[in-house]
Amino acid sequence: MVSAFCYSQGIDKQLPSWEEGMMDIHHINTGRGDAAFAILPDGTTLLIDAGDMSETHPRTLSARNAPRLPNTNKTAPEWIVDYMHQFFPKGYKKQLDYALITHYHDDHFGELDSLRIKAANGGYWLTGITEVGNKFPILKVLDRGFTYPVNLRDSEIQNQERFQNDAYGMVPTLKNYWKFLAAEQTRNGLVHEQLIPGQNNQIVLVNKAKKYHNFNIRNIAVNGTVWTGVGNDTLALFSKGEYPGENNLSTCIKISYGKFDYFTGGDISGVNGMGATDGNSVESHIAPVIGAVDVATLNHHGNRDSQNDVYVRTLRPRVWIQQNWSSDHPGDEVLRRITSKELYPGERDIFSNVMLQANKDVIGGRLNQYKSQNGHIVLRVYPNGTSYSIFVLDDTTDKREITAKFGPYEAR
Repeated sequence: MVSAFCYSQGIDKQLPSWEEGMMDIHHINTGRGDAAFAILPDGTTLLIDAGDMSETHPRTLSARNAPRLPNTNKTAPEWIVDYMHQFFPKGYKKQLDYALITHYHDDHFGELDSLRIKAANGGYWLTGITEVGNKFPILKVLDRGFTYPVNLRDSEIQNQERFQNDAYGMVPTLKNYWKFLAAEQTRNGLVHEQLIPGQNNQIVLVNKAKKYHNFNIRNIAVNGTVWTGVGNDTLALFSKGEYPGENNLSTCIKISYGKFDYFTGGDISGVNGMGATDGNSVESHIAPVIGAVDVATLNHHGNRDSQNDVYVRTLRPRVWIQQNWSSDHPGDEVLRRITSKELYPGERDIFSNVMLQANKDVIGGRLNQYKSQNGHIVLRVYPNGTSYSIFVLDDTTDKREITAKFGPYEAR
């Protein structure tokens, strides 16, 4: 494997344009939650999440949380759209072929509040994915669905104390999301689907699929129902009527291109409330069917309940990408596990969208284990999936120039 190295401390350097045969995954930092924009080898486009935490919460504007970036002139979704316009593949119609919502938390799909603006047409409010979809056409939206393990459309479920006392208003935001789906189906022909665990034909290349027969996206887990690795067989970890909270219901996918593999799993966890490895967690169950990968995003932003030892030992990525926004990210014990040579040998590089001062104070000298501590993180996989590089882009301006490049790494 080729060792990673810092290629440039870029001044006035722009990311070279995507070209057919490459795969780019842009991990966008707005300071308000997750958003990853993928350009697949034939120009098919996919957005994973569109976080948009409310500015009405004191927490959001505190030192505990990241600032909105690059500035407050646009909302977080507007910055996502602006970013996609800048890096959209040339010669392709500006629309998203797919948008995938991992789960229904504000930092992944938006949140209603008193500051939101109503769409000019459609009868819904603009936040997170609804604002992205209002300003940038989406052909198909996929999510975890609404009826399992509890029916979120059921008024009795919605009136349960856990939802009524939710300070972040998941149910009202969901109702707004449903209005968005219905309105955009009428206005633009948007298609909505529930992601089906175990399937590998739901997110597919739409332009030149036959040319890139070595490309594949496998749905690993949805709603705590995990692929077993055999055909399309699955195993349900939660019973109908059992609601474990949103995080462990996240959609999880593995993207493969030639020898290259990438995994992203929303906010799933693998560590119990006492800090011990949970052998019956989503992480523990999916690790064997994912296997070793080249690049993985940190589950739950690197929060202390994630990246258990079984999961880390099994996936053993060369590159970890941390999409985060809070001083909770990463948990110190998570950093110890993902850097442990006892769990797996060899080099590994860690890249973070944000590293807040509170983290720096606690982590101290161990911060040098990160190759970057802020910025947009762009994964570029080269034709046929034989190698890849990581570009770090300046997230403090809308020019988004390269600040560093690492690689190329050899795909395994």
